[in-house]
Amino acid sequence: MNVPAPVEISYENMRFLIIHNPTNATLNKFTEELRKYGVTTVVRVCDATYDKAPVEKEGIHALDWPFDDGAPPPNHIVDDWLNLLKSKFREEPGCCVAVHCVAGLGRAPVLVALALIECRMKYEDAVQFTRRKRRGAFNSKQLLYLEKYRPKMRLRFSDTNGHCCQ
Repeated sequence: MNVPAPVEISYENMRFLIIHNPTNATLNKFTEELRKYGVTTVVRVCDATYDKAPVEKEGIHALDWPFDDGAPPPNHIVDDWLNLLKSKFREEPGCCVAVHCVAGLGRAPVLVALALIECRMKYEDAVQFTRRKRRGAFNSKQLLYLEKYRPKMRLRFSDTNGHCCQ
């Protein structure tokens, strides 16, 4: 099976890794990629296809926040995502947060785009910025969601080095 390459997206003091959906058979390669990019947390937004215990054994916190394929995220997942990012990037400057869905073209890129929008990037720029790294990201329903999304500036903070998302 041909899996897409991991894609790192960096903006301001934030680093994200959009990565493929592993299986138990490919879990060693998956955790190797996470370590290579310095990932400290991985968020799975699709149904489970692997046991996350081996990932956590490597010291990588694994979260399950599944939502429907092709759909925008529910409000509680958006809130959890932004709260996670605010604490991670403030407390661990330079860390990388990985997020994956099945193909890495919808749910995962939407969450990354939301973080960019929360940092005052215009929705069109967030879409283009993400698509530059992840071609084919977003479907029409997700694009409409991002267009209508109104940031609440929930990622405004200063990290321990004085960096902030403004």
